[in-house]
Amino acid sequence: MSTSNPELMKIAVVGPESTGKSTIAQAIARHFNTVCVPEFAREYCKNLHNEYTLQDEVNMYYGQIALEDTLISLAHNNMLICDTTILTVKIWCDHLFGDTPQEVKNEIQQRPYDLFLLMDIDLPWEEDPLRDFPEQREHFMKVWKQELNQLNARYAIISGLGAERFENALKAIKSK
Repeated sequence: MSTSNPELMKIAVVGPESTGKSTIAQAIARHFNTVCVPEFAREYCKNLHNEYTLQDEVNMYYGQIALEDTLISLAHNNMLICDTTILTVKIWCDHLFGDTPQEVKNEIQQRPYDLFLLMDIDLPWEEDPLRDFPEQREHFMKVWKQELNQLNARYAIISGLGAERFENALKAIKSK
């Protein structure tokens, strides 16, 4: 179960692979002098060589919520920036295994965010051994929109290159 603080604004930076999520999440956290919850899966997957099991996805789910719940207490200025959420686990479980464990689905419903910054696929793909499916970015962008809409989540699509992308992210946060 998530730790709640009604005064804390939780912003999640999400989207398809190679869209600048980590870069933007870290930059926003620096800008607002707060903590950025890192993506647990990035470290977890380093030794998997892109061969995931459903149990790996469940492990990443538990790792991500533990990181987020632990780092909430370090948030400053009533803001927490999350470099992804457990919604990513759902998207990957559905894609790779055809469904998602119910405990993940339940927690997604109980773990709200004030704003999702959905990174657009307008950045060029950057090779990384931990990234999959470069030819399916449009598909995953549609999936992200569908998932966020199903949650009735407030989100903004963040486009632009370099400093423009960061400025667009800040504008979305400030208009929240």
